[in-house]
This record gives sequence, structure tokens and C-alpha cells, in this order.
Amino acid sequence: MATVHCSGASGYGSTSTQQAVQQKIKYIPLSYNPHNSQSSATHLVLTLFPDWEVKDLRFVRFTDGITNTLLKCVNTTKDQDEDAVLLRAYGRDTSILIDRERSSVTNISLGECASHALLSSYGLAPALLARFSNGLLYRFVAGNVCTVKDLSERPIYLAIANRLGEWHGVLPVYRAHQPPDDSILDPHTATIPITENNLWGVMQKWVGALPSGTPAQAARKQELLGELRFLSEESGLKGMDGGVGLVFGHCDLLNGNVIILPEEKKEGDDELEEIKTRTLAGSKSVHFIDYEYGTPCERAFDIANHFSEWGGLECDYNLLPPCFVRREFIRAYLQSFHANNRGERSSVKVPEEEVEALAAEVDAFRGLPGFYWGIWALIQETISQIDFDYAAYAEIRLGEYFAWKDAFLGGKKGDHFRETKWMEE
Repeated sequence: MATVHCSGASGYGSTSTQQAVQQKIKYIPLSYNPHNSQSSATHLVLTLFPDWEVKDLRFVRFTDGITNTLLKCVNTTKDQDEDAVLLRAYGRDTSILIDRERSSVTNISLGECASHALLSSYGLAPALLARFSNGLLYRFVAGNVCTVKDLSERPIYLAIANRLGEWHGVLPVYRAHQPPDDSILDPHTATIPITENNLWGVMQKWVGALPSGTPAQAARKQELLGELRFLSEESGLKGMDGGVGLVFGHCDLLNGNVIILPEEKKEGDDELEEIKTRTLAGSKSVHFIDYEYGTPCERAFDIANHFSEWGGLECDYNLLPPCFVRREFIRAYLQSFHANNRGERSSVKVPEEEVEALAAEVDAFRGLPGFYWGIWALIQETISQIDFDYAAYAEIRLGEYFAWKDAFLGGKKGDHFRETKWMEE
């Protein structure tokens, strides 16, 4: 639901490993001030690049997400894209929702910085330049921000499927019984240890953070605690991973977090490699941004959550992908997942039964994004200073969850419009 960059979770990791990561990431002991945006942003950028001059700087404010602020800084004497810097500042009190002190990817107590750095080492995130007291500075990703309409364009959704399969394929996660590994700084051997702070731990933390100061709030909190218990213990969703274990999920793949990359012509061997890549993705390539909600999760949740975002912030269920599109997406995703997981870059044939099995998992998870973002919105209602009706949004998303639950327990799927649209072929 946010629109800008990174991660968060908890765990183990040696002190020496933590120190090594900290040394790799430049820290600027300054803050971005939204009430003095130009001056504070300039101070941060010039601290990072002391040879740049104030007169050459230009700032572009991207449309704010509903949690964070994103600025693009351009030095007019340099390349407008390749040398541009993105400044991302956290929203007020978002640490309640996002554990910025720990890392989902590396499990190091350095948070999204370590996550971002490791993702970058795999080519899955832009280069991280520095962190400051309330945000990050990193390289700009040239391209066009995906629109809600773009999501339903076949070349785009196939490219998203390909990229998501790459994420899940090259960032393997430990199964719960496996021991931790101190090789996290080596991008060729790094894995993502699963701790209690996977998707389920995140939801537990969020429900625990719900306000309870009034009788109505306390009753709502207890209700949602009961729903989380149902989801964790009775629904069968927890651990429904298709036998591959948990993956490192982006968990926030709305349109604004997808960048459509510009077309590039390749020559010689590079052209052959490009053909192989586009065989998996279709005719487009995309890049994901905003990794702050990334965490180990069941792969079907990440996919179902992305499908739920096809309706946009307005939750227009008429825009949800029908069954045949979801299967095409899943087929492309599995081709990419297996190719990247095996270290290959050629097309992989996926048995139709595997496509159907994952499609069934995604169908099963279709209600969980509503619960996840519904809780998120209830918390945002109490902490955010952004002009957005979080309370109304929470009710819409939680309504999706309860409609799914009713169908899951044997109710009529046609009682809620979203459930009806989801089942359309």
C-alpha cells in the first residue's frame, strides 16, 4: 500500500557480520524535514556529494505515497537519470508498522539498509548510497511508473510475473528446520533465514499495535486477534508453500511500485541474452521499488496481493484479473522461478498441473491481503498526517477478508462482488 522503497524483520547474525554491513553503508547524521524540504534535502545531497554545487541542483517531488516522501535530485551538469539520486524519507511513526532496525533479507539488526544492499547485489534494487536518520539515498531507476491500467496489459503483467519469479527464485529462504548461515554478505551464497518475523509475525505485531483506548477499539482489537488465530491455526494457509518453503516476498506490489523499463537494443552476445530474458518476460522488462514491507512469506500471498492491487487504491473489483489471466501470469512466474532458481536463463517448460496447483494456492490466499492491509490502515488512521481516509479504506479491505472467510466456511461466493469477480473465467 505504500509507494516508495525497502524491508524489515528480526533475528540472529553475528556481531562481526552486523559491523561489516554497517561499515559498507555510509551514514549521514542529518534528517530530512518536510517543513523545510528544499534546504534539508540539499544539505543531505551535498553531504553525500561535497563536490556538487547548490546552483546545479534540481529537485522533483514524486507523487507522495500514503506513508513516505520521495524526491529525485538532479545535478544539471550531469546525466539526468544515471547520476540522479532518490531521497526517500519515512512517514511519521511508521516504525510501528515497519521494523526499520532489522532486516528481512539478511536478518541483521541494520534493517532495510542491509536488505536493500543485498537486493542490490543481486541486481534487484538500485545502488544504495547512504542512510540518514529518517531515510535513505539511492540511485534513480529510469523508466515509467506503472499505472493501474498498465497492470492489465499482457506484456506488462508477463514482465511482472517474470520479475517476481526472479525475486522468489534467486533469494532462497531457509526452511524452518534449517540452521542459520553467516554467509549473508556473499551474494552468491546468501539466504534468508526464517524467524518468527515472517508474514505471520508481521500481522501479529500489527494486530498487537492496534489502538484499544476506547471500548469499541478494544472490542475490534479482540475481534481481529481472533481472526488472526483463525487464519494461523484453522485456515490451512500458514505453511501452504507448494513444497518450496517460504520465499522473500515484496508484499507491496501495487502499480506504483513497478517501474516499466525503457526498451534497449542489444548487440551480439548481449542481444542473445536479452532474447532469452524476454522469452520469459514477454516484450517488456520491469523493476520493483519500495521494499519496506518485504518479508519471508508463502509465495501465493505475494501473488494474490499483487492481483488485489489491480483494482487500485479505489478497490475497483471490475479490474481484477480473471482466471485465465491469473493462470497465464502464474505460468510465466513459474517459468521464471525455476529458471532463476536453477541459475539458467532459458525458457523452462512448466507442467500444467503445477500451474493449477499454484493457482489453487493463490485462490486460497485471495482474502488475506484484505486482512493484512485492513489492519495496516487501522493503524495508519491513528498515526498518519497524510490526507487519506484510512478508516474507510480499512473497512473496504477487511470486508474483502470477511467475504472470503464466509465463502471459505461454505457461504455463497456471490454474496460479495469481489468474490464473484474473482471467480470469473
